[in-house]
Amino acid sequence: MTVENGIIQTHGGMGLLYWDGQKFGNCTIRVVFRMEKENSNAGFYIRIPIEPREAWMPVWYGYEVQIDNHPETSGEDEYHSTGMLYAFTKPLAIAWKPGPEWNEFEITLDGDRTVVMLNGVKVTDFKEGDSVPPRKFDYEPYPGIRPEYGYIGMQNHGEHDVVFYKEIAVKPLGKEGTSKGDKK
Repeated sequence: MTVENGIIQTHGGMGLLYWDGQKFGNCTIRVVFRMEKENSNAGFYIRIPIEPREAWMPVWYGYEVQIDNHPETSGEDEYHSTGMLYAFTKPLAIAWKPGPEWNEFEITLDGDRTVVMLNGVKVTDFKEGDSVPPRKFDYEPYPGIRPEYGYIGMQNHGEHDVVFYKEIAVKPLGKEGTSKGDKK
């Protein structure tokens, strides 16, 4: 990933850029992003329990808020579309804008609940322990409880999937604060 004029741009194959300053929970995370073309594949990671040692680790142990307007082009389904907890949630609504228009996630972590608003529309509302579909692909994460507090980060997926991140902001919910443990 590179930064130009204050905007982070993804490059190359599978990659990860995460914030190691603290773990976040009980907060709202605002992510403003756009795809270079009409569609790209990437994601924003939440609830990563430990500092990742490689790019696939957050897929397996945290949640990926997916960025992919057309998952059907790679043989995937609606559980893999923009705003979903990758492979775990089905859209409550479709609210994505095609690239190169800007999109905005508002991801609320409230205890064991995760709500994703996409461009002002609720697309995901998930509580730990909710049922999830069976795994369809060997690269999908295994179901299981994720932590209330974890690291956050950006994913780059494929060589031709270019995504730009313009803003990432965290606002506490006012409960126990936004961080817990592993503060640096």
